[in-house]
Amino acid sequence: MLQPSKVKWRKMQKGKRRGMAYRGCNLAFGDMGIMATECGWITARQIEASRVAITRHVKRGGKVWVRIFPDKPLTKKPLETRMGKGKGSPEFWVAVIKPGRILFELEGVPDATAREAFRLAGHKLPVHTKVISRKEEL
Repeated sequence: MLQPSKVKWRKMQKGKRRGMAYRGCNLAFGDMGIMATECGWITARQIEASRVAITRHVKRGGKVWVRIFPDKPLTKKPLETRMGKGKGSPEFWVAVIKPGRILFELEGVPDATAREAFRLAGHKLPVHTKVISRKEEL
């Protein structure tokens, strides 16, 4: 699964998830992409599950780009632990997603196949998504 090889700080604050994405909001590599329409956190497991869904549906044809990376650690306290005693230990990594962010891009497959692959991948993600294509952008 995806995670940074080295970080400066082990634990991070939650932060705010408001506003629109102003970076990573245009198709840069492929012909079609899947765009987030709401904000949220996507875990490394969810990114991997959607990537596998896309590659399985296109039967390893075409090329897939993953445009997000989980670089934010989320902490959890152990079960049945009383309040206090500091912040919990890092449990998993998430990518912060804002509306308009391109999550995956795909090239080299027919439009119908790409749309179905992105529909399957969208079911694995905790945010609402829509499929966009380079033809529609023009």
